[in-house]
Amino acid sequence: MHPQAAAAGAPALSLEGIGHAYDGVAAVIDVSLAIGAGEVVCLLGPSGCGKTTILRVAAGLERLQRGRVAIAGRTVAGDGIDRPPEERGVGLVFQDYALFPHLSVRENVAFGLRAMSAADRRARAVEVLQRVGLAGLAEAYPHTLSGGQQQRVALARALAPQPRVMLLDEPFSGLDTRLRDQVRDETLHVLKDTGTATLLVTHDPEEAMFMADRIAVMQAGRMEQLGAPADLYCAPANAFVAAFFGEVNRLHGVVGEGRVATPFGAVEAPRHLDGTAVDILIRPEAIRLSAPIESGAGPAGRVRVVAARMLGRSSLLHLAAEGGAAGALHLHARVPGRFLPAEGTILAATLDREQTFVFAREATV
Repeated sequence: MHPQAAAAGAPALSLEGIGHAYDGVAAVIDVSLAIGAGEVVCLLGPSGCGKTTILRVAAGLERLQRGRVAIAGRTVAGDGIDRPPEERGVGLVFQDYALFPHLSVRENVAFGLRAMSAADRRARAVEVLQRVGLAGLAEAYPHTLSGGQQQRVALARALAPQPRVMLLDEPFSGLDTRLRDQVRDETLHVLKDTGTATLLVTHDPEEAMFMADRIAVMQAGRMEQLGAPADLYCAPANAFVAAFFGEVNRLHGVVGEGRVATPFGAVEAPRHLDGTAVDILIRPEAIRLSAPIESGAGPAGRVRVVAARMLGRSSLLHLAAEGGAAGALHLHARVPGRFLPAEGTILAATLDREQTFVFAREATV
């Protein structure tokens, strides 16, 4: 490693002004991020947004083009320095676990511990396998393991050298849904128990919210917003962030007197000038439905049930707004538990304003 001492209190991983391009096309544009010891940060975004490039630059698998990468205060890339991956003190787990088929589980885990004696390598491998719950399979071979077990072996191998930083690139995407939930829960607890700073790349917003202390939402090479999962979900910076965290009903309107009209009544739009064309994004769970009412009675916010489907823990209703120019407007509402009114039922509808967002129309993607 670089001879300078690690700075006291420095982030475990620091990315400063990272920029990267392929054949002249920008893939990452001025991204900065710091991760503390024991913190899990997710890079979240669609395919091609630059999140994997950032992880590869941090790992040393892509040569840094612009900016600086530091681990525990030591520069590992930038300022004329370019340390190879094996000198950065990082652990790597990818979607393809890349286990050696001719080596046992224990030998796979011990593979990167060449500086230790044979006895110490064996002891460390067994210790880490115990941590991930696979000590009983130490002498098994990868082809005999399930996908979830292979993922845990890859995690154990990455943890064995006691890295300061773990870099995970879509490590759960190859698992089926039920196994994925179990394995990522186990992985989160292992990472927290070891106190390892973690950067996780994913395209799955639910996975990011489950795993992360903070999420960096990426789009077209730029970081759109960085914050705690609850902050991004409840206070998105723009329409892209709001929509990326799940389905939204998207309405159009024009601001007048600081408000914009919807089928559920006016919504405040204090940050927008009168006359501004806006999109109103309404999460399905923000539409609150009451017991059926007779047509023509009740509040101005009325909807007609087009279809209702039970989705297990919640019910999804397809709705049409009642009356006027909005009569053809199709909306989705999500209601906890079982709520399956008959097709054609007229319901009263109100909005949870905390899950309703107004953005200038040119901000949508």
